[in-house]
Amino acid sequence: MLEVRLEGLTLRVADVRRSIEFYGDKLGLHVEIDKAPQFAMIRVGGPTGGTIGLLVHDHANPAGSASMTPQQRAGIHVELSTDDIDALYEHLKARGVVFFEPPHEEPWERSMRAHDPDGYTVEFAEGRRGHRGVT
Repeated sequence: MLEVRLEGLTLRVADVRRSIEFYGDKLGLHVEIDKAPQFAMIRVGGPTGGTIGLLVHDHANPAGSASMTPQQRAGIHVELSTDDIDALYEHLKARGVVFFEPPHEEPWERSMRAHDPDGYTVEFAEGRRGHRGVT
């Protein structure tokens, strides 16, 4: 079977500049393309990592992304990982990131969660996602 890789995902946002401030300034991720107010691309994990696209809501389309409910946005998770979740938690809190779920244990991983400015869930896990305690 041919290999398929996930290169990235795109989020529809109300304000691209505000999202750049969150993902770039607060989370410390690399802003690779800044075409605000329409689009930005955030690089995660260095030059070979994936991307998070930030695309402004299409206000010309009344059935577009702006019609998502807050619950629908919160249900979409941007999932990131780190080697030391407790150190990252303290670092990001000091940069102004507000966590609605601090570091805690799950049967499959240690994780923490925050919301971005549009209400999407940004979830951090320690180590490779879902591989803790898996044999």
